Amino acid sequence: MDRPQFLHRIIEWLRAGYPDGVPQGDYIPLVALLRRQLSEDEVQEVSSGLIRKSPPPPEPISKIDAGVAITKVTHELPHEDDVARVRKHLEFSGWPFDDSPLTPPTTTPDSPTATDDPPRTTPDSATATDDPPTTTPDSPTATDDSTTATDDSPPDPDDGDRP
Repeated sequence: MDRPQFLHRIIEWLRAGYPDGVPQGDYIPLVALLRRQLSEDEVQEVSSGLIRKSPPPPEPISKIDAGVAITKVTHELPHEDDVARVRKHLEFSGWPFDDSPLTPPTTTPDSPTATDDPPRTTPDSATATDDPPTTTPDSPTATDDSTTATDDSPPDPDDGDRP
């Protein structure tokens, strides 16, 4: 489809959706729908640049490298569709493409991942470090404000008789 026909279809779509005109609050979302995408010439330019910069023998070009090259052309974050088109062009030219830098590691259901939260303790499952220190009747605690008698001092006769 050529550009004038494509532009005409967009205008018809907007007029059908907004017969009274586009409200001011809808401009940004509409512009986001009409994001810039690489032209076929730009896909070829990005692919050729990546091939030129890749060391021989053909080293695989990563998804990150393709995204950076696209960003230099569009001045925007690369869209997945554009990366896929560059990848297709590279592979058609016989150049290897590597997804591994962005492929998450495979994990089994039992193995923790980097995004797993650390284990949490509940009152039922407290660990030994969560237990309060053990005290004996003669040992002072950190929160005890009273003085305690030592084994050498005589007991206070009035200690238990006060109201």
